[in-house]
Amino acid sequence: MKKIFQSFFNSSKKNKESEYTTKSEYKYLPKKDELVEDKFTLNFSSNGGKFLYATDINEFEEFFSKILEENNWGEKSILCFNEDFIKNYIPHNDIKFNKSNLNSNLFITDCEFLVAKDGSILLSAKQIQSYKANDLPNNIIVMAKTSQLSETLSMGLEGIRIKYSNNLPSNITSIKNFNKKEGEDLNFLTYGSSAKNLYLILFEDL
Repeated sequence: MKKIFQSFFNSSKKNKESEYTTKSEYKYLPKKDELVEDKFTLNFSSNGGKFLYATDINEFEEFFSKILEENNWGEKSILCFNEDFIKNYIPHNDIKFNKSNLNSNLFITDCEFLVAKDGSILLSAKQIQSYKANDLPNNIIVMAKTSQLSETLSMGLEGIRIKYSNNLPSNITSIKNFNKKEGEDLNFLTYGSSAKNLYLILFEDL
């Protein structure tokens, strides 16, 4: 037993020495979160998604306004199921939203997680109620935060489990088809979903 402890402490000492010798190298490497963010951005854009990065709430409002203006969506029917989301993040008090018209020109929402591995967006009944992705309007604007980045789908699902504890939301699904390419591989949460014209505004909160 004594030899085991001696071996452990000797190993710890060597690890510390190694840590000091490589510390200067590690400081030039990107942080893990930065790697995940870059991977998501690349895969999301490769899927055909339109990505915007907002450093503060003012920039988020500016991007949102420009998207509406460029697509002439400001005076058209906009679907949003979450009233709190509208109150907290949508700057236009004159825009009329509805909570039931699936034939709307635009759907706006938040999300559960952003999956870096395949550039998908993880949703649940909290965002889309009992509807399928196919039921939603073709045009979508998603608002997400950098703290919602997840490296893999399984990590995102685990994040939902932790977030909601014993009250898990139903209808957990993901969207990754933005101008879907023929022969694209789909996972069990995205199978059968139609392509969407999707904008993502990622808001810095870390």
